[in-house]
Amino acid sequence: MPRRPSRDVEKAYPRKEFVAKLRRLADAIEAEKSFTIQVAGERLHIPADAVFNIEHEREGGVDEVEFQLRWKRD
Repeated sequence: MPRRPSRDVEKAYPRKEFVAKLRRLADAIEAEKSFTIQVAGERLHIPADAVFNIEHEREGGVDEVEFQLRWKRD
């Protein structure tokens, strides 16, 4: 299987799209099912056994909260 290049992207979404993505993700997590999402043109398959964490960062006058999902690719 060819190795995929490293990637670090951040994509802003309109509120309505962001809410829809979060709702689909929450439903999949609650049902213990895998989840597929497209981010900046790439489809990602997140397995049901992904690890979830919440990160908080503060720098200067800006706070940031990130909801993270981490998994190993097959």
